[in-house]
Amino acid sequence: MDKTYYEAVSTMERQNVDREYILGWMGGYLQNPMREEQRVTEAYSAGYSDGEQHNADNFAAWKQ
Repeated sequence: MDKTYYEAVSTMERQNVDREYILGWMGGYLQNPMREEQRVTEAYSAGYSDGEQHNADNFAAWKQ
């Protein structure tokens, strides 16, 4: 696992980002399969998309 992953997740947790976004971001970053359709939320989907691109710049919109 690379340092970028841990730093991004730690930053998101410290800044109180929506948990669904974080879970999506982690899943996308690690190339895990997406959740089943009935459990996908808007925050999860946005996080998954950003995680797939290894983009940690958009999470500010998901702060609680």
